[in-house]
Amino acid sequence: MSAATANPKPVAWLSDAEAARLKRQRTADWLFAGLGAVLLVLTLGVLVALIGSLAHDGAPRFTKAFLEGTNSRFAERAGIRVSLIGTVLVMLVTAVTAVPLGVAAGVYLEEYARKNRLTSIIEINTANLAGVPSIIWGLIALGVFVYYLGWGRSVLTAGLTLGLLVLPIIIVSTREAIRAVPQGIREASFACGATKLQTVWHHILPYSLSGVLTGSIIALSRAIGETAPLITIGALTFVTTAPPMPGAAIYDDNGVLTGRHGPFDWLMSQFTVLPIQMYQWVSRPEAEFKPNAAAAGLLLIVLTLGMNAVAIVLRYRLRKRIQW
Repeated sequence: MSAATANPKPVAWLSDAEAARLKRQRTADWLFAGLGAVLLVLTLGVLVALIGSLAHDGAPRFTKAFLEGTNSRFAERAGIRVSLIGTVLVMLVTAVTAVPLGVAAGVYLEEYARKNRLTSIIEINTANLAGVPSIIWGLIALGVFVYYLGWGRSVLTAGLTLGLLVLPIIIVSTREAIRAVPQGIREASFACGATKLQTVWHHILPYSLSGVLTGSIIALSRAIGETAPLITIGALTFVTTAPPMPGAAIYDDNGVLTGRHGPFDWLMSQFTVLPIQMYQWVSRPEAEFKPNAAAAGLLLIVLTLGMNAVAIVLRYRLRKRIQW
């Protein structure tokens, strides 16, 4: 072995100009990282302060009587049972209509649709619809569902309105989850003689299910806090009776039993939801209603965080079960 090979030539030292430029770049990196950390702390601090203030004002009112009570002119008697039931029913309609349709549309656009100009237009419009202000969907629902179809200001109208609102988000998230599946999975399935439907049903959807569920639950988490489209379609702010449950008794003015509600009568009933109930309490001049609004907001935050926690757990378990 020669001396040149045994002792390689050392790296030349940087010039003064290059060293100064490298020092400036490192200083800029440190400044950027420090600025990001400061902004993160400020953002989290504001969020913690807001939640803390909400908990401080609303925690004393967060009792069993508050959860079971109905709307009232008196703050100490008011409760959120009616708005909570309305929120659950509206979100049920939203999930049943938006999730299957959004997932099916995402699968079709990604796996079946031909890549042509029409498909490109649909993809661009779908992405743009995900950013449309929510009140626009309320105006569309007011004209189509309330006036044209004659469904009125009902749970069905509210659920379909929120379903249209989150449908583009579910489509986009479904397509992104399907794109993450390696192409080798498809090729291996086709090589074994599987059809397109069998490949999608038994391989593509199971591997992308974690991303699909995560996107769907995050979309529903956005819908649960929407107020503008529901106010636009005429959701009531003062409701004292919850939508009728299937099989509930029907009485006339004299208290005589005349029948029972059908399994879907609640779809056409009037409703209110937690965000609108909070708005109604905050808009009142009496200060006694402010803790009620804070308690309802605290419950809404808990519901939203719970839905996101479910998405995280489902994603973790599904990814753990799948071995690539």
